[in-house]
Amino acid sequence: MSADNGLICFTNCLLPLEDGSLVEQDLWIDERRGVILDAQRTFFLRKERPTKIIDLGGNVLSPGLMDIQINGAYGFDFSVYDGDEEAYRQGLKTVAEKIVETGVTSLVPTIITQEKSLYPTILNLLRPYQANNSATLLGWHAEGPFIQLAKRGAHAPEYLQPAPAGFQTFEEIYGAENLIDKEDWLMTEDGQEKAVGVRIITAAPEVDGVKRGLEEAVKRGVVFSIGHSIASTDIATAAVVSGARLITHLFNAMPQLHHRDPSIIGLLGASPYVPVPNAKSPTTSTFPTGADALARSPSTGSLFAKKMASGAGSEAFDELVTPPQTPTLEAVDSDLKLKKGAVSHMPFERPFYEMIVDGIHSHPNSVRLAYSAFPEGCILITDAMKILDPHLRDGAHEWRDGKRFIKEGDKLYLEGTNTLAGSVVTLDKCVRNFTRFTGCSLGEALKCATYNPAKCLGVENKKGTLRAGADADLVVLDRKGYVQSTWVKGREVWKRAEAELSLKI
Repeated sequence: MSADNGLICFTNCLLPLEDGSLVEQDLWIDERRGVILDAQRTFFLRKERPTKIIDLGGNVLSPGLMDIQINGAYGFDFSVYDGDEEAYRQGLKTVAEKIVETGVTSLVPTIITQEKSLYPTILNLLRPYQANNSATLLGWHAEGPFIQLAKRGAHAPEYLQPAPAGFQTFEEIYGAENLIDKEDWLMTEDGQEKAVGVRIITAAPEVDGVKRGLEEAVKRGVVFSIGHSIASTDIATAAVVSGARLITHLFNAMPQLHHRDPSIIGLLGASPYVPVPNAKSPTTSTFPTGADALARSPSTGSLFAKKMASGAGSEAFDELVTPPQTPTLEAVDSDLKLKKGAVSHMPFERPFYEMIVDGIHSHPNSVRLAYSAFPEGCILITDAMKILDPHLRDGAHEWRDGKRFIKEGDKLYLEGTNTLAGSVVTLDKCVRNFTRFTGCSLGEALKCATYNPAKCLGVENKKGTLRAGADADLVVLDRKGYVQSTWVKGREVWKRAEAELSLKI
């Protein structure tokens, strides 16, 4: 028997390509270096064949799933820090080790709006990290505090605030050291590996100072996401022109689609004939965003104040202070297209958009409508809370500050209200739901949980693809979309008890 050369060949499997198609093809990896190989180049350079051949029995071999918005899991909340750094790191490690059972091999921990003094410490603790046999923590996602009160969802209103000094306010809140334009270090148990740390900020562009702040943040490599916002079409368009690259949980915590002002949702169908922002219209929010907002009513009287104070209402369905506005169009007199199928040049790239495909946050028809409008930008997320655990039973569960969640299947809401509070759906289930809701193929659905998020974050050469040189983060799924095994850096880190893979040496 020849010596083990560290090469593994997965055979008898379907590989999802970056265009969403599935092809029957072998995949070679180097388990020692933890990377995907170009089979032909490796054979001709090394004159070797893999000593291990794994027959996947016709199953799908996909890049590992990526969740770029997740608030916690397995009892740990990324937003809760009690001053014990070691306990916090252990919580991160627990999530990273356990979540691989759902096919997730990379995630971006998300923290929601909270007391401003906590941000610098928590974000510093959320630098890229990977332990052996676990998913990779890519960086951080700060959802708030620069968001709109009217669309705050489960965010604490007393901590919301504007950014009067633009990016300087961002630095004051998040910590200047967490927004430095440089490469971070991926901490591993075996040493240090250089890697670019992912940083995402969700904010409402109409809030005072946010648009100025986003321009500098984008220059420093931050992915700016529009969310928890009542931005008009003009303001949302201007934010994208300024560098906004993503929309946070589409349909939720934003105005619903209106034919005169499609607002944030309308960016998916942005016309080449884009409305030019009206110079006379406000470019920032005129509504209160801080703690005093509870006592003041923007335009709907005391009912608004009472609902906000009581915590009632849903971030997905409330339609408060979001009146439709008629945009001002600038006439352009130019030659029209004469060739069938020709596409006019877009003045800006349409942003990526997240969707929670649990059948609760968005109706299946809405999911299909969004995907039909712009499939290349679709990203599946869980927005999961700390009680994400496929083995957890329904009922009441502790959250924070004495509040509790109520879990009913995949539905999660704050006790005593009908406010949706994130989800408990797993990303592999989102993939299965997505294929049923949209009618797309499994390969196309996987693209929305692998390649699209990787491309949005600019890490597609390392994560979310099967490119040669990318990390060998893989998930084996049966043809119904259920996870059979998960691999991280060329190592099998989880396997379904009944799953059988044929290994030949």
